[in-house]
Amino acid sequence: MGDFSLLDVPRSVPVEDPEAYLAAAMAWHFGEDTGSAFWLRTARTLDFDPLTDVKGFADLRLFPNLVNELRAVPVEDLVPRGCGSSPPTPQIFESGGTTGAPKRTVQMPDWIAQVVQWQTEDFATGGFVRGRGFLCLMPGGPHGVGYFSRLVSERLGAVFHAVDLDPRWVKKVAARNAAAEVAAYVDHVIEQAVFVLRTQNVANLHTTPPLIEAIARDDRVAGLVNDKIRYLLLSGAHVDADTLDVLREIFPNTTITMAFGSTMVLSQAVTRTDGDSFVFDPRTPYVVFWVVDPDTGERVPYGQRGQVVMNHISKGMFIPNNLERDLAIRLPGPAGQLSDSVSEVRPVTTFDGEAVIEGVY
Repeated sequence: MGDFSLLDVPRSVPVEDPEAYLAAAMAWHFGEDTGSAFWLRTARTLDFDPLTDVKGFADLRLFPNLVNELRAVPVEDLVPRGCGSSPPTPQIFESGGTTGAPKRTVQMPDWIAQVVQWQTEDFATGGFVRGRGFLCLMPGGPHGVGYFSRLVSERLGAVFHAVDLDPRWVKKVAARNAAAEVAAYVDHVIEQAVFVLRTQNVANLHTTPPLIEAIARDDRVAGLVNDKIRYLLLSGAHVDADTLDVLREIFPNTTITMAFGSTMVLSQAVTRTDGDSFVFDPRTPYVVFWVVDPDTGERVPYGQRGQVVMNHISKGMFIPNNLERDLAIRLPGPAGQLSDSVSEVRPVTTFDGEAVIEGVY
């Protein structure tokens, strides 16, 4: 297969034929001239042929879950050969490190442009106040969320004010049950946010559920948020429906929305509301979710809770059949049987034999 134009991004219109897209992706990632060193090396160890045996998205289950290899593989081995002998320099983003050493993904400039386009649309339709400052209490450094928030803020004409988070340190502290140290770190972050809230023209805030809960408990800081913030985006850690209801009562003049994504799918889902709850639709055919019974691997009935399997399929990266640390309600979505949508997301208690600690992110 020589025509890989179906894989090109950014796109302004959806892919019409997901199956043709998948076929092009398999030909790209497992073609000798186009695949990455990682996938060409891995292909030799598989008991099936991705070029002939992957006939539909359901066949992505044939792949073993290889995300743990992303903790150690050189990032150069993840760049597809088809990107050229002198490929564009990718951005490298790492997972939060919730379950051990971080995993790394490569994001090529074309994919970066696509994600910025998606997130700009999401922010704008979600209530972001254009032209007013954007306070971001989210991880920067190796994490994609701070990077993309800064780019989207610029697109929307909003001055970007960042307060950094180190979620890995908080998780280490929480793992040894040092609650006072965790609280001190949260206070440290919120203190920096207060400096911005008091002095700057900000109307938009992106933070995590644990941090907004801490803000809500402090009347002084909650008052500042109520005075200034009109758009609140929550992501990172999980939040339940009861907590959302409380936050809506405390911040009645603020539009509250949520984002759900993962470093391993290199993007966020589309958020829509269903009554008072949020539903997350993956961006097919680039991302496909299955909500499964972790013991059998079979999809649970609609309306039932299961564990989320995530698949990422793009020109720059291929990560199939990844059982994530998230539990969620399976819902029908715009993609029909191709992909599930999810709601009421929360973490598993243990993953790969380790306790899952969310900390502040």
